[in-house]
Amino acid sequence: MTALRLRKGSRGKEPPLGAEFQSQQSNCCSDHHPEKILHGDWSWGVIIWTSVGWSVSVGLGLLCCIYMATLHENDLWFSNIKEVEREISFRTECGLYYSYYKQMLQAPSIQEGLSDLIHDNLTESKRTINLLQRMNIYQEVFLSVLYRLLPIQSYLEPVYFYIYTVFSLQAVYVIALYLTAWLLSGSWLAGTLTGVWYILNRVDTTRVEFTISLRENWSMPFLALQVAAITCYLRPQLTDLQQKVMVWLMYVTTFCFCLTWQFNQFILLVQALIIYSLDCLDFITTTQVTTLYLVQVSSLLSVWLLQFCNSMILGSLVLSFIVAALFIRHCQSGLKTGSPLVRLGRLFLHSAMVLLLTVTINYLAKKALQLRSDEHIFKFIKSKFALGSTRDFDASLYLCEEAFGLLPFDTLERLAGTLLLYPYILTLLVLSGTLAVAALHNLSRVKGGAAEERKGAVEGRAGALRPDVAYNLLHTLFYGLLAFSTMRMKYIWTGHMCAVAAYGVCGKELWTLLLSTLRCNSKVLLRLVRYAVPLLVIACLYYKFWPKLMEELSELREFYDPDTVELMTWISTKTPKRAVFAGSMQLLAGIKLCTGRVLTNHPHYEDKDLRERTKQVYQVYARRSPEEVYDIMKAMGADYVVLENSICYERRHRRGCRLRDLLDLANGHIMDGDGENDQDLVPATHPRFCEEVKTDAVSYTALFTRTFQNKTFHVYRVKKKRKKITKSSPEPSASQQQDQAL
Repeated sequence: MTALRLRKGSRGKEPPLGAEFQSQQSNCCSDHHPEKILHGDWSWGVIIWTSVGWSVSVGLGLLCCIYMATLHENDLWFSNIKEVEREISFRTECGLYYSYYKQMLQAPSIQEGLSDLIHDNLTESKRTINLLQRMNIYQEVFLSVLYRLLPIQSYLEPVYFYIYTVFSLQAVYVIALYLTAWLLSGSWLAGTLTGVWYILNRVDTTRVEFTISLRENWSMPFLALQVAAITCYLRPQLTDLQQKVMVWLMYVTTFCFCLTWQFNQFILLVQALIIYSLDCLDFITTTQVTTLYLVQVSSLLSVWLLQFCNSMILGSLVLSFIVAALFIRHCQSGLKTGSPLVRLGRLFLHSAMVLLLTVTINYLAKKALQLRSDEHIFKFIKSKFALGSTRDFDASLYLCEEAFGLLPFDTLERLAGTLLLYPYILTLLVLSGTLAVAALHNLSRVKGGAAEERKGAVEGRAGALRPDVAYNLLHTLFYGLLAFSTMRMKYIWTGHMCAVAAYGVCGKELWTLLLSTLRCNSKVLLRLVRYAVPLLVIACLYYKFWPKLMEELSELREFYDPDTVELMTWISTKTPKRAVFAGSMQLLAGIKLCTGRVLTNHPHYEDKDLRERTKQVYQVYARRSPEEVYDIMKAMGADYVVLENSICYERRHRRGCRLRDLLDLANGHIMDGDGENDQDLVPATHPRFCEEVKTDAVSYTALFTRTFQNKTFHVYRVKKKRKKITKSSPEPSASQQQDQAL
């Protein structure tokens, strides 16, 4: 299979474009592609070689699955720790999502469990919410139902069924990347190299072993499967039946991806921009463009229905963009006709119209739906790219987290250490140059007639760069830019990066170019190099990293967090089952999982009212009077407040990014410590609540009673009614004298 065919201007006569494309078509399936059998080649050599390729893909997938599961076990000694410790190991939002799996299993029946999720009053106090509408937790529902139905309860604990499923999806992820590299290069050695690189670069390709329940760990395997399906769909010589099968595969994988991650709309927006770019540069046909757009739309609308008409999906940018792109494309005839300069001008005008219509549709949709669920994301983007400073609390929470900063340089150093970065950059440079040449050639072609009647001409223009290769090139470029701008998004990029680099090492195109430059190009030498180099790379990686992997697998650790275990045990045994707890988002997710108590707020941040609730709860770490904090807690129905020393006396972040600093800025107060402050900030009139409440001053004990404390946590019960404080209270402290509310 050929991905590039560079025209040789210096030697011999250049073949006509049609002849070149015919040559490409004849060589398209000359290698051992996974779909070659579908084209009717049932020779024993093809069957055996293809079977070996599929077997290696499954083997690498299982190896990755076992590797991740072993690391998780060795890091926590998961099989030996207590149940409460296992649940605490599901940190932050992971604990929240896993709690719904646990809740479904504890329900008397599946129907009652679903009803409790649809009419939930435990996740947010004084509110009844539909969790299936608000959150992407259908995977927890599906697994809980499956666990109930399968006869495995006697020998497999529910927690293991859950984590083994997530680790198994890592096997699916590796197989999908393997298939993408195999389809692009024509050699399953490329898939093998992809799987090896994915495993060796585990630190940068996945974080599943310590964040099992994160939505991305569920969704990324389906995104990789979708990319493999798109790659196959854009390949030449597919029959109508095969194209229909690929379209259904694209729909199913896109649907699963959207269903399992709330940020699906932003990832699909980038993919829609890739499709739009391929359309503008004339690399794919009108039918293919429309099909890919409709797959995205139908998947999103299917999820919209399953999530009880979630307005965040209808108000997404990607839906607005696709509607705008299809409408403008339909109305603007003759877009791809005329001289190169005329076509280029029309493309700029076309893009400007699409952008303007996208913004208009999205604005009107959000106004009509009264949608404000995702506004914090746009505030974050605006501030991140210096489009305006902000003191917005929600946006600042993202800006101050390292995961949402720029990609650190040491990431590239690690990728270079596994020999991944160098072939990737070389492949990227060559393909980008070829893409530019092919795009200029496409723009310079004189055209006439309807686009639908010129499918053959479109395919001929793509002879220099196959559509599937062009798509994967733009995929890695666009998501690479996203990864560099936001470190957390690197996991979308690095896995596909392995496939692109392996394609460069094992594909014909780069080696043909290199050997032609050295004037020693021959079929025998090309085949020798294509098989010898990847084997040599794999041998080098084995020699360098196998001892390190064995050493890593031999390291045994144990979960140890006695303070949190003590807190959860106390809450479970000493507080009412319907007690309402206030605190940090991360801790409350664990309280929900370990104790089943009611929460005031939680880490699933895609709701305007919840974000406001969280900001109000966090006033316990701000400079507020005890009366103000008491009123906030009573308004939310909180019975207990959990204060964490790690937040109250935080040192992990720099000044200006500590949680107490963000609250001070949002409240218009001067921040703690040495350093500059904005001129409009004023000194606070009250001491910091989380510090002063521990002094047991009368103004605080009248409203809050300490009920639990250890080295990490302090729990205070919110009194039912305010106690009246007499003027004869003995020897008030300096902080009490500052409390003007008394």
